[in-house]
Amino acid sequence: MGKIEWAMWANEQALAAGLILLTGGIVGVAGQFRDWEFAAYGVAAGVFICFLEYPRGMRNKGTSVERTGQYCLTVCVKAFGPVTRNYYVRAGLHAALCVPGAFILPTVLGCVCLAIASIIYLVAAIRGEQWLPILPKKTEKRVEMGKSIAYPPQNPPPRPPPELRRKRAEDLEGAAYVNPIAVTANE
Repeated sequence: MGKIEWAMWANEQALAAGLILLTGGIVGVAGQFRDWEFAAYGVAAGVFICFLEYPRGMRNKGTSVERTGQYCLTVCVKAFGPVTRNYYVRAGLHAALCVPGAFILPTVLGCVCLAIASIIYLVAAIRGEQWLPILPKKTEKRVEMGKSIAYPPQNPPPRPPPELRRKRAEDLEGAAYVNPIAVTANE
């Protein structure tokens, strides 16, 4: 069995937690819950977490698939260097961000999900994983086709004359082919 890459799971969990925290914050602010300021914090924290977690990191095997439009956010996250690359820092950041949202009901679910993501990031950090950006691969220039390489034909192959084409199956006797070349047994 292969080694589990915990950071990949933590990234998905943290992104979902950020979206849940953002949604709960919007509900808390729009509903004017008591202590709705914590809900406003949930909106800001949810947006920050989504921006931080949207770019996927490169897997160890190299079979990473980037998310749609992740390149511009990858450049921003990469600019912070070791702060965003280190999973100990991410685990601590997510653990700290989830505490204030636990004081109001609409953001509790997002905080619990973020705490779980923090634990998973801690496991990834203990196992020695780190975030590496998925950058576009440099495309190699195509080698010019030499003179020895023939281009494929542009026209379809010629058709046999009408009398040699396959006949309809309604007339079984007429549908049989007549071999124009005599076949003899070589003994």
